[in-house]
Amino acid sequence: MDCYKEAISSSWIYPTLILCANGFFSTMRPSEPFLTPYLTGPDKNLTIEEVTNQIFPVWTYSYLALLFPVFLITDYARYKPIIILQGVSFIITWLLLLFAHGVVAMQVVEFFYGMVTATEVAYYAYIYSVVSTEHYQKATSYCRSITLAAATVAAVLGQLLVSLAHVSYFHLNAITLASLSLAFACSFFLPTPQKSMFFHKDASPEHLHGTVKSPESSTSGPNEPSGCQGDGAPAPPDTRPTPEQPADQAQPQNQALRVLVQLCWDLRDCYGSRKLLYWSLWWALATAGFNQVVNYIQVLWDFRAPSHSSAVYNGAAEAIATFLGSATSMAVGYVKINWDLSGELALGIFSAMDAGSLFLMYFTENIWACYAGYLAFKSCYMLLITIATFQIAVNLSMERYALMFGFNNFFALVIQTILTAVVVDSKGLGLDISTQCSMNAVGGKRTQRPEPQRRVEEKHL
Repeated sequence: MDCYKEAISSSWIYPTLILCANGFFSTMRPSEPFLTPYLTGPDKNLTIEEVTNQIFPVWTYSYLALLFPVFLITDYARYKPIIILQGVSFIITWLLLLFAHGVVAMQVVEFFYGMVTATEVAYYAYIYSVVSTEHYQKATSYCRSITLAAATVAAVLGQLLVSLAHVSYFHLNAITLASLSLAFACSFFLPTPQKSMFFHKDASPEHLHGTVKSPESSTSGPNEPSGCQGDGAPAPPDTRPTPEQPADQAQPQNQALRVLVQLCWDLRDCYGSRKLLYWSLWWALATAGFNQVVNYIQVLWDFRAPSHSSAVYNGAAEAIATFLGSATSMAVGYVKINWDLSGELALGIFSAMDAGSLFLMYFTENIWACYAGYLAFKSCYMLLITIATFQIAVNLSMERYALMFGFNNFFALVIQTILTAVVVDSKGLGLDISTQCSMNAVGGKRTQRPEPQRRVEEKHL
């Protein structure tokens, strides 16, 4: 038995397999594309104004409030407890979604889903603490691919059950709850990591220098910030205390304070690179806009073709969009282009295509054209975010890779929160979905069509 446990702890296959199982079942949510008709029907009986202006903003605010503390707690707790917490939050979210009623109950649903999204960092960071460096690429590929596959399977399954088997939306949510329960059960079989990126570092020399790539593996000049590539001004000599320095030197004694100081210095180094700063700025702005569109796209679809009088093909649209997004992301790895020279050109061209797809979704009255615009929008975003990811990560070590990506997403969430507070929240402008769409389309002509007084829910639940 001891030999078996030792073999499991030393193998990268076992934790990767369990984490992939957890990721598959937690992403296999066939009810997700159909939450709009579910909540607009007799099950929940909420109005558009209540859901859009009072319930939706709770998710954005709770996600922003929880993201940074959860990031630090995740590293300190060594990931596994946070993955278990995500499973608990998932189950509470869907139990409330199935059996609770009223605006306040749905606001609680949004809060717990904010907890779910904030704890996603544990899923993507866990694998780096339990497998060796030579297996990072394979393990990352498997964990990310399984979630894309699960999202596609869930959307297809949901569409087939609704269109062919006429399964009710309530039972779709029950199927989702069963899948999330399996994911929760899988999380208990994950081995507990003995190290993490910041609070529980490995004492080996390789890990002590983990935030800076070796000179042989870096293409940056001697005056550039270590571990970051860019064309900014030369950084001053790095005189901060390092983990390998003796304890009597000027290093904070408090572990949490030491980690915060290290994070601040790493962020200064990375964002001190002008090139990385520009790509990160695009990342934050584009991700904020993408999340806002994805969160409210079901409202727009229901506005173009009300679900009480039209066939609903949201699941098919989501499945095709996810497949096209993964295909375009994969294509980036096979295109032989000097992205240092052509990256900005691709950024401009496909960003213009993204804007064009938003115009299409706003001006068209046809639901199929609206679906097509969404497919183009999501595919272009996935292509561009993959290029941005590569441009930022090309010369970053693992710690700075995760840190910078986390802060880019944090800044995107800040921008999204501002948009939500000003445009969507009932305490702000409290605009309806049609006016929000016209603002996203840069002041286009508003469609003169009466908005149905029906109750809706966004996709992100």
